[in-house]
Amino acid sequence: MPEKVNLNAYFERIGFAGSIAPTLATLEMLHALHPAAIPFENLTPLMGESVKLDQPSLERKLLADRRGGYCFEHNLLFRRMLEDLDYSVRPVLARGQWTDPENQRASHLVLLVEIGGQTYLADVGHGGLTLTAPLRLRAGVEQTTPHETFRLVGGDPEWRLEVLIGEDWRPVYAFMPDAASEENIAAANQAMAGAPDSPMVTGLKVGLSPGGRRLKLAGATFTIQPVDGDKEQRLLTSIEALRSVLTEDFGLVLPNDERLEPALMRLLPDPPVTVEA
Repeated sequence: MPEKVNLNAYFERIGFAGSIAPTLATLEMLHALHPAAIPFENLTPLMGESVKLDQPSLERKLLADRRGGYCFEHNLLFRRMLEDLDYSVRPVLARGQWTDPENQRASHLVLLVEIGGQTYLADVGHGGLTLTAPLRLRAGVEQTTPHETFRLVGGDPEWRLEVLIGEDWRPVYAFMPDAASEENIAAANQAMAGAPDSPMVTGLKVGLSPGGRRLKLAGATFTIQPVDGDKEQRLLTSIEALRSVLTEDFGLVLPNDERLEPALMRLLPDPPVTVEA
């Protein structure tokens, strides 16, 4: 029996109030609110802890504890919530291509949502490039979102998501439209949360997408990227500065875990070497 979703807690967390009819308009509203309220963050694997994907664990972490999570957590919570609202949803594994266009490893999870005979790509968990609107699964069409412009290419049968950065289209990830099994999702999640070379283990990635801007934390570099305008960027050089950005800018309640501070310490830049005359 599927685990029941605490819709009221979810709606309160993202600030949703409106029709819950399984329409495109409802999906668009939920898709905009989720990444504006619940941060992408990988503190759990950064501290060397496994990532749990059962519904009670997701709700406790992302809703009750006011933490965030990474793609598997965000999109599985979103999937189960959508299914409880009577949407038809299938989870799909994707190959991340933003930093490695030749990557062949299933490292990301997205959702395909069927509405009125049309398929939409939904993804509320992709860090600093998280979609803030569902995209129609249609090749070669530029689709604007509240943040960037995207397009999907291919579809015979593999799809690739691309984003317009300046005047260039850059690959984000590629996926086949087939539903991923629970076993394959669990295996991909375990690899991302536990493999020594996983970027979720070796570095910190935090993202939030409120209206009009994106907030990004990569290691100790904090970036505020307006939709229109130049980005602001600064290097955080102390544990206090890291904690402040995580709690005040991203709104996270940090875990009370003795492993957190050593994990954050690893992110700080090395102090300058002074040479005595």
